[in-house]
Amino acid sequence: MLKHACITYKCVLKANFRHSVRFILLHHFSIILHEIRKNKMCGIWAIFGSPDDTSIQCNAAHKITHRGPDAFRIETIHHFPTCCLGFHRLAIVDDLQGMQPMRVFRYPHVWLIYNGEIYNHQQLQKEFDFHYATKCDGEAIIHLYAQGGIEFAAKHLDGVFSFCLLDTANRKVFLGRDTYGVRPMFRLYNDNGFLAVCSEAKGLIGLSQEAYSEHVEPFLPGHVETYKLDMLGKASFEERIRFHKIGETPAYKTVAEIQDKNEVKENIRILFEAAVEKRLMAERRIGCLLSGGLDSSLVASILAKKAKEMKLSYRIQTFAIGMENSPDLLAARKVANFLETEHHEVVFTPEEGIAALEEVIYHLESYDVTTIRASVGMFLLSKYIKEKTDTTVILSGEGSDEIAQGYIYFHNAPSGADADIESKRLCEDLYMFDVLRGDRSTSAWGLEIRVPFLDHKFSSYYLSLSDSIKQPQKGIEKYLLRSAFDGIDLLPKDILWRPKEAFSDGVSSKTRSWFEILQEFICEQINDSDLESLALTYKHNTPRTKEALYYRQIFEKFYPGQGDWIPYYWMPKWTGATDPSARTLKHYKQ
Repeated sequence: MLKHACITYKCVLKANFRHSVRFILLHHFSIILHEIRKNKMCGIWAIFGSPDDTSIQCNAAHKITHRGPDAFRIETIHHFPTCCLGFHRLAIVDDLQGMQPMRVFRYPHVWLIYNGEIYNHQQLQKEFDFHYATKCDGEAIIHLYAQGGIEFAAKHLDGVFSFCLLDTANRKVFLGRDTYGVRPMFRLYNDNGFLAVCSEAKGLIGLSQEAYSEHVEPFLPGHVETYKLDMLGKASFEERIRFHKIGETPAYKTVAEIQDKNEVKENIRILFEAAVEKRLMAERRIGCLLSGGLDSSLVASILAKKAKEMKLSYRIQTFAIGMENSPDLLAARKVANFLETEHHEVVFTPEEGIAALEEVIYHLESYDVTTIRASVGMFLLSKYIKEKTDTTVILSGEGSDEIAQGYIYFHNAPSGADADIESKRLCEDLYMFDVLRGDRSTSAWGLEIRVPFLDHKFSSYYLSLSDSIKQPQKGIEKYLLRSAFDGIDLLPKDILWRPKEAFSDGVSSKTRSWFEILQEFICEQINDSDLESLALTYKHNTPRTKEALYYRQIFEKFYPGQGDWIPYYWMPKWTGATDPSARTLKHYKQ
């Protein structure tokens, strides 16, 4: 189709823009623009106040090509010779409306690059009488900024995003990231006025000798930052504002509003169904990761329900991965049969999982043990989806364990108040662990992940509930969430009440855990003396096991000296566990 459109364009030139051919051109351009809006997965990259040749530094932007392999654009800005904006897009695009950096005629001094989905862009248009020039949801950011400034803009966005907005009239740069950090962003800034931004840290490593000695940091979720640019384009930090805290009710209005605050279970259903529905904003095929556990099964069931209501032209595809006869494969198969989805199973061997480790760590930009274990299966499954299907937008169940106290160790919480504090702490750090895993494992293969459990409206309501009803009850974690969907035939009862199984454990065979396979392999790579001598070279998060040391060495090969991107190793609380696997916990064994 696109090739045909290009041929038509050449014909138009030869025909000197005759009226009839102009009509064909516009028709085909409308088709192209229709294609543009299919997917919002992308990668952003920008530098300001560059001390070196920007044309050379721009090569670093290609390190995130996987986030948007179909189109790339990089622009310097008039009167800002030391600044550059780059963008990778996962779509066939038009250079006027669909491509970024985005500009609109109404505000020509504003340049925007962003990665994300703004689910309420149409509601914002009606509420503020915005006159959009495109049909791209991100245009709302520009209009909101013009309406009330950058904090006002960020507060009114219902969605997930990371953005860099340049206001050339006021010589300001604004950075922002969504509340949970679902969309990634890293920042490099030094006292010499050099500011660099990228969706992934790898695009900032080695920009220049000066920049390389500076520290690359993850941009804090829920914040916006402001930088002033001098006449040379050098940046100076002005302020950082937290526009939204986890658990706070969002400032924007939504379609699904709670009518009766006392009907807790009904409210949970209303808000969660709305969270799934708004994430169907796509014209590319939508599918769902399905482990057969509570979280992904709930997402898949509501997705299948909404797909039928919307009369989508295709069956929802569900995707499961595991070793032969793993618990996840068996449970996911049962859910898929119940929901009548087009189900795909990927069986991987220990050898395939081990072979993927180095590539997984490169994409993750992390050395956390449990994150790596859980990412291997997700990474291999994403590879399958990319290569074997036409599904591009993937819904997943990340965030439920943090919001709804789903980890097994919550059974050991001293009190409801302690459990609530731990739940919110986990939510604050999600961007360094499960959210990071979901984004990198899928974006490595040009897929876009969407996570309904981290919807602002749903999560703020759930977190606001009393401590006592959120805790595990009757020996079952996420009891409230399960009971909210009980009795409505949404899922098989044994799936709805299936005990917690960590993702890295669920993919294991019944007889041999994935973490045990990894440890046996790594024991052959690292001996006891290596652990004693080499581990001490890492002062921050010093590895205590051979597995941790093995991952750290791979990480340092790609990202030397950047170990504090994660502040600690993820571990269960209120236990004497020495390994993060749920299979080592007493409650699991019982």
